[in-house]
Amino acid sequence: MPREIALEWLAKNETRIIAISDKIWELAEVGLQEHESSRLLAEETKKAGFKVDLGVAGMPTAFVGSYGSGKPVIGVLAEYDALPGVSQKAQPTREPLKKGAPGHGCGHNLFGAGSLAAAMAIREAVQRRSLKATVKLFGCPAEETLVGKVFMARDGLFDDVDAALSWHPSSYNSAWMSSSNALNSVKFNFHGLTSHAAADPERGKSALDAVELMNVGSNYLREHISEKARIHYVIPHGGGEPNVVPDYAQVWYYVRAPKRNEVARIYNRVVNIAKGACLMTDTTMDLEFLVGCHEMLPNKALSEIMIRNMREIGPPKWSEEEHRFAKKLAESMTLEDRRDSILKSRMPKKEEKVEKYLDDTIGEPEDEKEVMGGSTDVGDVSWIAPTANLVTATCVLGMPGHSWQEAATSGMSIGHKGMLLAAKTLALTGIDLITEPEELKRIGEEFQTKTKGFKYKTPIPPGQKPPLEQLAH
Repeated sequence: MPREIALEWLAKNETRIIAISDKIWELAEVGLQEHESSRLLAEETKKAGFKVDLGVAGMPTAFVGSYGSGKPVIGVLAEYDALPGVSQKAQPTREPLKKGAPGHGCGHNLFGAGSLAAAMAIREAVQRRSLKATVKLFGCPAEETLVGKVFMARDGLFDDVDAALSWHPSSYNSAWMSSSNALNSVKFNFHGLTSHAAADPERGKSALDAVELMNVGSNYLREHISEKARIHYVIPHGGGEPNVVPDYAQVWYYVRAPKRNEVARIYNRVVNIAKGACLMTDTTMDLEFLVGCHEMLPNKALSEIMIRNMREIGPPKWSEEEHRFAKKLAESMTLEDRRDSILKSRMPKKEEKVEKYLDDTIGEPEDEKEVMGGSTDVGDVSWIAPTANLVTATCVLGMPGHSWQEAATSGMSIGHKGMLLAAKTLALTGIDLITEPEELKRIGEEFQTKTKGFKYKTPIPPGQKPPLEQLAH
């Protein structure tokens, strides 16, 4: 049977999958700079008999691997970008591999290797059973800055996909069926005139003043946007030294909201605030629109298949050594902070998990009406093809995301076990969609109902190229 073929392949190749994950963990390359990580995944994909297209959608670290022919087309999404500044050894106490270097504080090394494994397992079943289907592995860079899939979606790379399968490292095991915030990412560049800050400040036009006034205005705007909307910023460039009125300053904004049209409204107001800051400081401004993404569109029917397969496989079985590692890692936070983190999360039956360190259950899918505070470029894929996500336990309950703690577990057996659960679940789900056309039909009907009257439109301005030098924050 195709399902057994896939699971057999995964069992035989566990060591190889873990080695690929650990290599990406060691490389720890930030978004759009994942040259070695993407090359490793692309080469493994090619060795498995996939036709591989490199450097797609104008991004050297993006690729698409394709195997088989005809319908259905099953897409598996892979990510592999790291985060700046969270380098960490695979140990429960803080010690970076390299001080100040990037690290996999979101577990995307596991994401990339696990998705690769799932696609290869589906391919094994397709090949050995001569199934009519196409399996595509999408190598998606720069998820942390929400770039990769948005540009791939703009270029039509997901247009022929009948169902897209994704997952993400987490602290619990379930299907992620909630939505997410849509987002705009933009840098505002202010230009003024230098002068001596003490001798003749009246001759200067401070670009930094414009940035600060813009931020004040945006902070007042918070009172007049919806509760779930978010505005946040950093100042990458604020001037050279206090004795020189800065003629250049830059502020980088994220504007988020549960719906794409709401983001557009808030964003327009933020742009007007920037223009107002120019009037107040007699400066000029230009903006760099980096990327925008849509909110996630859940597909309940596809999520139900995922959770069914996850339950069939069962949760990870944690060893005593892993429990000791998790308990020691948990000491990096106070018990109160860890409990608060668990209780404010979206995980199922969270009240039962406040005394635990590692999740050993398969929880019910989340409510599809919920909206997480963060954003994901998977959202753009979900408006083009039916898409579902699952999450598996690869880190300790209550630990913060984007942290050295998550980087630690992403490089050892706790992360490995969660990754293998994800790979098995995605593989079985993909095979179900190939061998059970009535299920795929039901999924497609739900997608058509939810997108009736909607045509996907990229948030990216015409002619814009991917921001290849963009760094994650």
